[in-house]
Amino acid sequence: MSRLSSLIFTVTLAVATLAGQAQTAAVPQPTLANVAYGKHEKQVLDFYQAASDKPVPLLFFIHGGGWMNGDKANPDFLAKCLESGISVVSINYRLIPDVSADKSVPPVKACLDDSARALQFVRSKAAEWKIDKTRIGGCGGSAGGFNTLWLAFHPDMADAKSADPVARESTRLTCALGFVPQTSLDPQQMRDWIPNNDYGHHAFLLASYQEFVDKRESLMPWIEKFSPYALATSDDPPVYLFYDSVPAMGKEAKDPPHSANFGVGLEEKLKKVGIPYELNYTGGPQVKHPDIFGFLLEHLK
Repeated sequence: MSRLSSLIFTVTLAVATLAGQAQTAAVPQPTLANVAYGKHEKQVLDFYQAASDKPVPLLFFIHGGGWMNGDKANPDFLAKCLESGISVVSINYRLIPDVSADKSVPPVKACLDDSARALQFVRSKAAEWKIDKTRIGGCGGSAGGFNTLWLAFHPDMADAKSADPVARESTRLTCALGFVPQTSLDPQQMRDWIPNNDYGHHAFLLASYQEFVDKRESLMPWIEKFSPYALATSDDPPVYLFYDSVPAMGKEAKDPPHSANFGVGLEEKLKKVGIPYELNYTGGPQVKHPDIFGFLLEHLK
């Protein structure tokens, strides 16, 4: 390598290193990392505190990954929230592989229960962490979006008579935002919406989608407890659904688990019960908040 080439290489490497350091420095770091809200190693969360002397709203983020993988790092809207005076919590939770040895209940129940417990835990820290517990918005993508909608539509799970102060806290959200979320765990309903859907049977540790369909009737009590579509009622908070595809109800989808048909299917129920919503999908009608973060600002600020 010539002296000139060596100099160019050294300068390029230095610039790249400085750029990498600047990028790392620009990513907000948790105020509190890996805070345990339960005994399992996955039952931990990160808390990012917005600068304020008064209680502020909170974004409660749930990662995706089909309940099979994923991590709480890099929650959506983190920098924008902190700049806007909104604190952020991002959670890990038990995944299906973590609980599959227990055959007594569907493993997805643990994923959902942990989301509720984490939210209650955060509310129990409201005074210490300067959180306004009346302004908590949920956000998640894919399976994380499912969990978020489940929290938004589920009746409050607070137990006022519990000896556990965390269990006495509310599980209700002020608003909910889902990126390409699934909205049902009913195998027949999903196939009606998306004929080539092959997603969901893993939530019940079933070997195939056909087995899921065959066992549908016996599973319906669980399905009705888990499916956002089944749980939605008129007293639930506003929701925003985003899909990066064009819906075509009753037709096969390129990416079935993230099809916009899930949004259109849920829209029917949202209209019926009167839940305020925005459904944003490719080629769809204009929504009130094309800048998605504006939805959170309106409902949290």
